[in-house]
Amino acid sequence: MDKHDEPIPPNTLQVHPAGSPRELAQQLARHIARRLREAITSRGHAVLAVSGGKSPVTLFEQLRGQTLDWSRVTVLLVDERCVPHTHADSNTALVRSHLLQGPAAAASFVPFFDTLPATLDDAALEALADQANTRLAAQPWPLDVAVLGMGEDGHTASLFPGAQRLAKALNGSGPVTWLRPAEASKAPQARLTLTLPALLATRELALSITGAGKLATYQQARLAADETLPVSLVLNQHLTPVSVWLA
Repeated sequence: MDKHDEPIPPNTLQVHPAGSPRELAQQLARHIARRLREAITSRGHAVLAVSGGKSPVTLFEQLRGQTLDWSRVTVLLVDERCVPHTHADSNTALVRSHLLQGPAAAASFVPFFDTLPATLDDAALEALADQANTRLAAQPWPLDVAVLGMGEDGHTASLFPGAQRLAKALNGSGPVTWLRPAEASKAPQARLTLTLPALLATRELALSITGAGKLATYQQARLAADETLPVSLVLNQHLTPVSVWLA
């Protein structure tokens, strides 16, 4: 058993440096696959939540090639932009195109929604969140692994600094809520996201970080929990094991 195989003790954070983003993706894919195989052996199934954006593409392509009984895996989203599944920014489309291919196509995938209403006002977003909560309530909890990314602004999942309803996302009782990033954000679309309590109910959080700018933000966020850097609330908690993968 190498160091990546070892279970992460509670109340700890383990850091795994890699020589390049591709090496990080390879190492993290092997680690996730091991965790999922362990879950299948122990409980007969595994649940994986993944983030979107551009960064996970290489990871997804590495992960889909891992030896794994994908028919016993359920894949969920950590967050989703409220755009049609045909949109270039859709995390659902990203997962279907880059992860759920080849043997991994046998996995069960549960998107937050199928279609969007014509108008995305607050009431419509609340209805979408309710739909997503109903779907996720039917899945086995807790999640086995949730893969997180991070922005240079310190957001993770869609927990954006200064977002409308950020407090709800940090303290909400349901697994999914909606929010709108701040107007100054580079992420203009309304979002659905797993809440911080839902993320912290996961058996392991895996945080992937690449690039000097994100590394500087990570180092700042490690110092103390601070809602202006939401990722710090993941890094400075003592409930859920966190593995950090750096390149």
